[in-house]
Amino acid sequence: MLVDMDHHRWLTPHEQRAWRAHLAAHRLLFLQLDRELQGSGLSLNDYEILVNLSESPGRRMRMSELADATIQSRSRLSHQISRMEAAGLVTREECEDDRRGTFAVLTDQGWETIRRVAPDHVDSVRRHFIDLMTPEQVSELEQIYAPVIDHLQGVRGVRRTN
Repeated sequence: MLVDMDHHRWLTPHEQRAWRAHLAAHRLLFLQLDRELQGSGLSLNDYEILVNLSESPGRRMRMSELADATIQSRSRLSHQISRMEAAGLVTREECEDDRRGTFAVLTDQGWETIRRVAPDHVDSVRRHFIDLMTPEQVSELEQIYAPVIDHLQGVRGVRRTN
């Protein structure tokens, strides 16, 4: 099926540059932060899981909630948690009140890992992202992304958590 090129709403040159700048910045930042975490034996996805668990009551989250919080499919998260279990960073526990539910739980080793790695990671986030902007630009960026996040979480059927 051919697209009617004359009646399609294409990006303007300015919009195209902004879109491509966003994609490049996101990819380059993710790659840099991931590369720097590898020295600690973690991926950026591992780190995000550890952070979510460390900030949750009892250092535990339902796997379904963790998948939503980390924007991963349940299947992908399950594989990642299996790798992290093998490394001693997390464990799984059954939910007592819901036989189908499972918790991901931060181990003592996982807690010590996040405490050891977090300061360097935060320094990297500052160096490669936050400190390149003024405080006003950081606020603007948050305001810019909020409606995009809300819209896309609504499309996915996920409620915004922060």
